[in-house]
Formats: sequence, structure tokens, C-alpha cells
Amino acid sequence: MQKVWLTHLGTKAYKEVWDLQEQLLQQNVQRKSRGEATQHHLLLVEHPPVYTLGKSGKKEHVLISDDERIAKGIEFFQINRGGDITFHGPGQIVGYPILDLEHFKTDLGWYLRTLEEVMIQTLAHYGIIGGRSTGETGAWIEPEFPEKARKICAMGIRCSRWITMHGWAFNVNTDLRYFDYIVPCGIKGKAVASLHQEVGHELQMQEVENVMLAKFAQLFNVVFESLSKELLLPISITKK
Repeated sequence: MQKVWLTHLGTKAYKEVWDLQEQLLQQNVQRKSRGEATQHHLLLVEHPPVYTLGKSGKKEHVLISDDERIAKGIEFFQINRGGDITFHGPGQIVGYPILDLEHFKTDLGWYLRTLEEVMIQTLAHYGIIGGRSTGETGAWIEPEFPEKARKICAMGIRCSRWITMHGWAFNVNTDLRYFDYIVPCGIKGKAVASLHQEVGHELQMQEVENVMLAKFAQLFNVVFESLSKELLLPISITKK
């Protein structure tokens, strides 16, 4: 069983947490090069409104101008994960695992399918049948019916020397109107969902997070140990 350092970052700007992920990944790469043990981390965070565009994404999948986006208070970053355009914002559980897959399984397909299974089992806890959409990543509801299919969790990863970064964005109480201004994940004609929308009432974020962490621990066979954000990388994460 592997130990994963779990850090709750609260609400943090996207770029600050992206930089932190990069530092943790590079620390692990350097440890490997010296023959030292790597460390697994899971960062949990909520971001202020931001669109992120993956390496293979198309900027035209942002359907509003830069001026309109800025006026709505939405940041934008083109980043080094796979996938297309997605939204991060309040009411989401965003998770960034920095795992050394050499201690799990050196198979990115397995890694993504296992992350998806975490989300599918989290949905099942709330009586919602989740699934996968053929040829697409993330967790979906009713993916077998194109006219009803809706995505509740987006995923995109990067991996270097089997060290992962980036991760998932699970819509809990998310304001879905932010998705109206993009083509989510570059997929046309399919909707986006939130847990709030599906169960008909707002949920406690901590409760959903606890369910998700339990599923993650079970499926990845890990134990979590809390690590204060002040102790993680003080230069990168500062109190507001």
C-alpha cells in the first residue's frame, strides 16, 4: 500500500497551483535521477473561474472574445496537459494527483480508467449511474444516449518519467452557465452536468470530497496522510 500526501489548498488561483504541480513533479524526477524514493501527492483545490486549454485543443472552442471573458472575470491558460478546453471554478472538486506510476502500474490507460472509476463510484454513492463515453475521457451520465449524455467530470493529465500531474474537475455545485461560453472538452452537442443538478439540491463539498477520497484510496490501494499547505512548498503556496 502506497502513502499519498494529501493537501487541501482551499481556493487558489490556477497558475499558482499549476506552478506547484510542476515543482512537485520535477522534485520527483530529480529524486529518480539520484536513485532516491519518490513521494506521492494529491492536491485538492477550488479555483476562481478559469478556462484551460490542453495541448491538442483549439482556441476557437472559446466562444466569447477575450474582452468578454475578462469582463466576466474568467482567466485563461493554455497548458501542457492532454485534452481540449475545460472550465474550473467554484463548486468543483479539482484534484491533482502527483503519483509515481512505477509504484502502481506503468499504463496511462489504466490510470485514466481508474480515475474515472473513482468518479463513477462517487456518483453511485448518490444513487446516480455514471459511465464512460467511448473514445472520450471523464465521467458521464447516460453516455449511451447521445441526446441525453452529459459530462460531470472532466479529466486531463500529463506524465513525465511516469510521474503524473493535472487531473480532474468534478462538478458538484458548479454554475454550469460558464460552460455556455466554450465547447466543453471540444465535444459538440453534449451537455454538462453537476451533482447539484442531478440530485436536485446543493451538497456539502466536504461530504462529497470525503466520499471521493474513500473511493480513491480503495481503488488505488493507498493511505492518505495530511500535509499542511504551509509545509508543502511555502514559496509557492501562501496564505491570503
